[in-house]
Amino acid sequence: MKRKETRNQPTIPDHTPETTAVSRRSFIKGAGLAAGAVAGASLAASAALGLGGCSTGGTAGSASGAVVPETVWDQEADVVVVGFGGAGACASIEAANAGAQVLLIEKNAEKSHLCNTLMAGGIFHSPDKSGDPAALKQYLRAMFSGENLPTKTEPEQSPLFVDGIVEKFAALEPENLDFMKGLDPDYSVIESGGAAFPQFPGAEESGYKAYYSGYGKNFTNPDFPTIDLPKEETGSGLAFFNCLKNGVQDRSDLITVMWETPAKKLIKNDQGEIIGVKAESQGKELRIKARKAVVLASGGYEYSEEMRRAFLEGPGITGWAFYGTTSNEGDGIRMGIEAGAQLAKVGKAASRFIWSCPDVKHNNMQVGAIADTVGSAGTIVVNSKGSRFMDETLITKDPSRYFSYKNAVKMDITTLTFPNDPSYMIFDETKRLAGPLTNLSLSTAGFGLVPWDEKNEIPIERGWIYKADTIEELAQKISSTHAQNKGQMDAAVLADTMSKYQQIVETGVDKEFGRTSKARDPKTAQVVDVGFQPISTPPFYALPLVAGGPNTKGGLQADGDRHVIDWDNKPIPRLYTAGEMSSCLKFVYQGGGNLTECIVCGRIAGMNATAETAWDQAE
Repeated sequence: MKRKETRNQPTIPDHTPETTAVSRRSFIKGAGLAAGAVAGASLAASAALGLGGCSTGGTAGSASGAVVPETVWDQEADVVVVGFGGAGACASIEAANAGAQVLLIEKNAEKSHLCNTLMAGGIFHSPDKSGDPAALKQYLRAMFSGENLPTKTEPEQSPLFVDGIVEKFAALEPENLDFMKGLDPDYSVIESGGAAFPQFPGAEESGYKAYYSGYGKNFTNPDFPTIDLPKEETGSGLAFFNCLKNGVQDRSDLITVMWETPAKKLIKNDQGEIIGVKAESQGKELRIKARKAVVLASGGYEYSEEMRRAFLEGPGITGWAFYGTTSNEGDGIRMGIEAGAQLAKVGKAASRFIWSCPDVKHNNMQVGAIADTVGSAGTIVVNSKGSRFMDETLITKDPSRYFSYKNAVKMDITTLTFPNDPSYMIFDETKRLAGPLTNLSLSTAGFGLVPWDEKNEIPIERGWIYKADTIEELAQKISSTHAQNKGQMDAAVLADTMSKYQQIVETGVDKEFGRTSKARDPKTAQVVDVGFQPISTPPFYALPLVAGGPNTKGGLQADGDRHVIDWDNKPIPRLYTAGEMSSCLKFVYQGGGNLTECIVCGRIAGMNATAETAWDQAE
C-alpha cells in the first residue's frame, strides 16, 4: 500500500462534500474489491486475535429502520466511520491497513474541529509487553467490570460480553505505544505512571504503564493553543490527535474525510443489516453506502439536553457541566437506539468537581472548564452552606479524581436536598496571583470556548468568581447573588470553617477529613508535599463547582469485537462502535482511559468491519 512521506505539519486533504461527490464517487464505488489485495497483515492480526466480522445475526427491532430499498447512493465505501475523533481515526487507520476503502464523515468543519481527543491531556495506557498477560486481564477486568474484587457482588459489564471485552482489549493494549509511534516518527512520549489502582488484582504484575503525548521535548501545549499549530509546538491531547491525523493523512489513498457532514440515521436492508448512513451536507441529504460495515465513533452525549435529563444522576442539568467539545450531542447513541441497540450504564461519566460558566452555553447547557487547582495548596472546598465535606486533594489526584463527582450529586435523604451542589472553592489573593485557576493549555479555556486569563481577572470582572473583603461578606454575596445557591450559604458557618482550616495550617493535621499536605501538581501530574498554606490575604474568593468532567462514558452495549448489541443480546449486523459512546470503563476510570480505548477499540472495530463480506458482492 502506498505511503506518503511524513510531513512536518500534518494536514488532511480538504474534501468538501460537493467536490468529493464529483471527483471521488466513481473511484470509491469500485475501489473496495481492488483494495482487498493489500489486506494481508491486518487481517492476519485479526485472525490471531479471534476477531471476525458479523455478516449474519439478529435483526434490530427498531422503529428507525423502516426498510426502504436503496438503489441510488451519493457516496459509497467499504467502511463508513462516523466521527473523526480518536476512536474514529484509529478505526479508519486500521481499516485502511487491512485494505478497505474508508469514508470518514465528521460533522464539524476542518478548521474548527475540536474533539475530546484533541482537547484532552494526551495520556494513554500501554502496558509493558513483558508484563504478565493473565495479570493484565485481571487488572482490566477490575476496571471495566469489577466482579473480581471482593467488594463486588455482580459485574458492571454484562456477563455475556465481559470475557470477550477483556480478552480482546488485553491482546491489543500492549501494542498502543508501538501503534502511535508507527503513525508518526516525530511523535514522542514520556512515562507518566503505572496502575492508578494498585490494590486491584494484577496491577503490579501486568506491567501497567501510562504515557504523556508530545513532539520532541514538548509535552504540554503553549497557553491558548490553536488547532493549526505546527505539530512540533504541541503536546497533550493536541499532540496525540496530530499523530492520529498524520496516520489518516498517510493513508489518504484509502481514507477520504468528509467534513461538515453530520450523520443522521442508519440505513437497514430487509435482513436487518446496516448497509449505510443518511447524512447531511450543505443542507442536502446524502445517502452513503457502506459495502461492509458502519463504525459509530461520534462521542458521548454531554450536550444533549434530553440525554442528560434521562441519564445523569443528581439535581438536574444545571448540576452538571463538561469541559470537552460541545459537538458531543449523542448523535451516534441516538442512531444506535433507533437501530435497536441495547444500552449499557448510560449514566457513567468521567467526572469530578469543575467550574460551570453561566454565560457560555450550548444547547441550553452551561459549558464547563477544568478546575485542576481544586485541592491545591491555599484552597478548600465547601458545600452550599459553607462547610467542608471531604479531603479536597481527592478531587484532583488518582485514583479518586474521576469519582469525586459522586460527592457532588449525593442526596441528603433526610432533607431531600443535594447539599454539595453547588460547592465552592475558597481561596485568597495570594492564590489568585499565583497563576490561572483553570488550565490554559487545553480544555475549554485553553481553546477559547470560555474566556479566561493568566491572572484570573476576566472571570472576576464578569462575576463568575465571587470576591469580597471578608469571609462573612463573601458568604453573603454567594447567598444573595448566586442563583444556584438558593440562599443557603451561611456566613457564620463559612467563618467557622475558615477558622478550623487555620488550625489545620498551624498544626499540620486535618482531624476531620484526613487531608495531608501532599497534592497533585496540575502541570506535572506528580503528587508533591506543598505544605498547608493559609487562606488569609484579602480579598477572598469563591469559585462555584458542580459535577462534571471531560465526557460521558455510558451508551451503546458492545461486545469484545465491538459489534453493537441489540436487546436480544445479538449483534446488529454490520454495525460496530468505539470510543466514549460505548466505553469499556464501566466500573472505575484511570486517567487516560478514554484515549486508550480510542486506540484499542477503534482498531478492533476497524479490523472487524473490514473483515465483513461485502453485502452487495453478488450485484
